[in-house]
Amino acid sequence: QVQLVESGGGLVQAGGSLRLSCAASGRTFSNLNMAWWRQVAGKEREFVASVAWRGDRAYTDSVKGRFTISRDNAKNTVYLQMNSLKPEDTAVYYCAAKIPRLPTNYWGQGTLVTVSS
Repeated sequence: QVQLVESGGGLVQAGGSLRLSCAASGRTFSNLNMAWWRQVAGKEREFVASVAWRGDRAYTDSVKGRFTISRDNAKNTVYLQMNSLKPEDTAVYYCAAKIPRLPTNYWGQGTLVTVSS
């Protein structure tokens, strides 16, 4: 089992920045693949960014150049730095953890990000 707790959401104006944090426990953090997803009410959850246990990163096209995912294995924490935020970034952001080669994704409770125009 992996427990995940997100923080850092809030209300920000378009063009502003926020940093989300996700603290993990229950497994050796450095062995986990970590990711951020987001969901708007009535829509499917969508992938935002990921960082593998080896450090490889991936982003969805709509956030490339604006968002940066990073991890601090000493703090068992993954971050999502979000810059140049747009109203369409408004969503509940979820942290996810996956043990390599196993099918299960573990999810946090989500944190709401609202970007006003």
